[in-house]
Amino acid sequence: MATQSVQALVEGGKATAAPPLGPALGPLGVNIGQVVMEINKKTAVFNGMQVPVTVKVDTESKSFEITIGTPPASGLIKKETNLEKASGKAKHEMVADILIEQVIKIAKMKETATLGKTLKEKVKEIVGTCQSMGILVEGKMARDTMRDIEAGKFDEEIRLEKTELSAEELAHLEQEKQRLAEDLAKRKAEFEKIAKAIIGEMAGKARGEIKVKLVAAGIPDEMIKELLPVEGVAAPGAAPGAAPAAGAAAAPGAKAAPATGAAPKKEEKKK
Repeated sequence: MATQSVQALVEGGKATAAPPLGPALGPLGVNIGQVVMEINKKTAVFNGMQVPVTVKVDTESKSFEITIGTPPASGLIKKETNLEKASGKAKHEMVADILIEQVIKIAKMKETATLGKTLKEKVKEIVGTCQSMGILVEGKMARDTMRDIEAGKFDEEIRLEKTELSAEELAHLEQEKQRLAEDLAKRKAEFEKIAKAIIGEMAGKARGEIKVKLVAAGIPDEMIKELLPVEGVAAPGAAPGAAPAAGAAAAPGAKAAPATGAAPKKEEKKK
């Protein structure tokens, strides 16, 4: 049996006979309309996402077999939570919430691409991905929900493979996402206020000394890099005329001050 394979990236549920599929399948003599229909049926669940597809064609009988790949779990999670990007600080900045039904749905989508043998094990893998993305699961930190799953709290939902959410549940998730965004913005503003106060109070101190103080105050690294002045540049919030950070180079043309403890240079005696 002679077979040829065609691989393409298509939008879930919206494949057409146009490139890249049509021109590649045409020479193989297969019914392109049937192939496209089958691909759209299999990829409908990935609506709005780019999905890898492989079409294996028997060039003698003109029969075909379609294999559907899946987007990364992180991409499916972002789509399910209407999220543009994951948290940059997943340990302490949460950006969205997801329910167990949505996790089950994603686990089923990825069932051929996960290591778990049972649906419960696959669900735990998806929850682990949520944790790395800064996404709550059932309103809790993912690691806490993981313990709930292991304790059997969601065994019934997993057994029934429940994946549907009510309009009320979806609305609640959207409200929770908005609340998390507002909390994040508020926390960032508070950190920025504290950081600027510390930098202003320590104007003229060594940059390393200021950084230690900022870290001790719990200021995020990204904000420290953004706000901490480089040597010789006045700190944000510093009083006008304040000395530059310690270690700054002297202004061009300025006379160097004598070293501490150095004896003053004696004037030469007139002959």
